[in-house]
Amino acid sequence: MKTDRRELLKVLSVTPALAIAPAAAAQTHDHAAHAPAATSAPAGPHAPKSFSPKEWRTIRVLSDLIIPADDKSGSATQAGVPEYIDEVVTDRHAHGGVQSSFEAQIKGGLAWLDAESRHRFHNDFADCQPDQQRAILDLIAWPKKAAPEHSQAVAFFNRFRDLVAAGFYTSKIGINDLQFKGNTAISHWDGCPPEVLAKLGL
Repeated sequence: MKTDRRELLKVLSVTPALAIAPAAAAQTHDHAAHAPAATSAPAGPHAPKSFSPKEWRTIRVLSDLIIPADDKSGSATQAGVPEYIDEVVTDRHAHGGVQSSFEAQIKGGLAWLDAESRHRFHNDFADCQPDQQRAILDLIAWPKKAAPEHSQAVAFFNRFRDLVAAGFYTSKIGINDLQFKGNTAISHWDGCPPEVLAKLGL
């Protein structure tokens, strides 16, 4: 699995059904209501409230596989995305008082990554080589190609990818990556990109 962040953004913003489960799309709205936007990675190490050290390491590795650094912008971890995910999950737990199905899905998905990685490569996911990690993600990153037995892992990855995108594109790094100019007048607009119109069948 190789993600181009601008292609990811196009899919998430224009045709979300192709990239995220319906529940995940609803979750994004919930994030805006209850959790702060990601700003940037904190200066000191973050002490996760809802995840074990092992889970936290996997979250950081997976986040950067979804949105790695490139020549124009930083990675998901540099944008503070793992901290954002921890805040969202912790907030859900605080509102429900018990582990929510949302939290259980995230933790279950992280456990699946480790189990599948140990089965295939005899290492936890975070300890695998990048090509091995991508081989695991290729099993679940494309819902239409995924095997039926991986349906729960597909749902986890869809939701996690939604969280990473939401956290990244509400961070300072992500907003700069979008070249968002705020409330600024523009002299012209080129219209909707052809590839987006094609996806919509227009």
